[in-house]
Amino acid sequence: MYRDFAYDTVLASSQRAAWQLDDVLPEAAELDFSRPFLPEALARTGGAADLDDGERLVLNQIRGHEYLAMFGLVEEFILPFVLDHARTQLNGDDYRVRALLQFAGEEAKHIQLFRRFAAAFRRGFEEECAVIGPAEEVGAVVLAHDPLAVALAVLHIEWMTQAHYLDSVRDDEGLDPLFKSLLRHHWIEEAQHAKLDTLMVEALAEGRSEAQNAAAFEEYLEIAMFLDSGLRAQTEMNLAAFERKIGRSLPALHRAALQDRQHQAARWTFLGSGMAHPRFRASVARLSPRLIDRLDAVAPAFA
Repeated sequence: MYRDFAYDTVLASSQRAAWQLDDVLPEAAELDFSRPFLPEALARTGGAADLDDGERLVLNQIRGHEYLAMFGLVEEFILPFVLDHARTQLNGDDYRVRALLQFAGEEAKHIQLFRRFAAAFRRGFEEECAVIGPAEEVGAVVLAHDPLAVALAVLHIEWMTQAHYLDSVRDDEGLDPLFKSLLRHHWIEEAQHAKLDTLMVEALAEGRSEAQNAAAFEEYLEIAMFLDSGLRAQTEMNLAAFERKIGRSLPALHRAALQDRQHQAARWTFLGSGMAHPRFRASVARLSPRLIDRLDAVAPAFA
C-alpha cells in the first residue's frame, strides 16, 4: 500500500478539493470553437496532411467531444460498482464507507458535468456527434466480470486521467480555457479516486491465490478489448460527423488511413496510456509479478 493511501486522508483531501458544478460549467456556458479542445498528444489530428487547418481543428473538437463522452460512458458503470463495494463495507470502518460514498457522489457529479458539456457542444458545433452505447448495455457487459477485473479497469481509467492532465493538458495554453478548466477539475477529484480504487483492488485481491488473480487480470484484458471494439465504432461515428460538418466526403483511401490513425489515437488515449501508468503497473505487479510480462505483451498494440 502507498504510504498516503488511507481512507481517512483520502476523505479529507476530497473534502478540501470539492467543487461545485455551476462554478465549473454553468448551464449557459459557451465553448470557444476557435480553439482546439484536446492536446495533440491525445488527439493526433495534426498529422492529417490531407486536411486543412480548419478541418484539423474540427476533427480535434470532435475528439474532445468523444473524450468526455467516453468518460461519461465509463463513469456510468463506475458509479454502481463503487456503490456495490461500499454496501459490503457498511458495518466496517466509518472512514472507508464515507470515502467510498464521497467517491460515488463525485462520479455522479462528473456524469452530470459531462452531460452539460454535451449540451454546450451541441449548441456551438451545430452538428450531431453520435456516441456508442447505450451506457446501460455497456455497463452490463463490464459489470458481468469478476469484481477484481472491474476494479482493475476502473483503476486503469483513473490513473490514465492523471497522466492525461499532467503530461499534456496542464501546460497547453492553446486549448479552449473552459474545456481545459473542466479537465482540471475532473483531474482534481479523480486523483483521490485513483487512491481509493488502489485500496479497492487490494481489498478485492486479499485472500485470493495467484492463479485467481491472474484469471481476474485476463478478465480485465477482456474488458479492455470490449472497450477497444467500442472505440473502433466511435471512430467511424466521429468521421461521419466530421464529413457532415465540413460538407464533403473524404476520398476512400484518405478516409481509411485517417480512420486507422484516429482509432489508434483513441486506443492510446483510453487504453495504452492507462496500461503504461507506473502506479497501475505497480498494482498489477502486487497481484503477481508475472502479470507485468502479460501486460507488456498486450500494451504495445495500444501505443
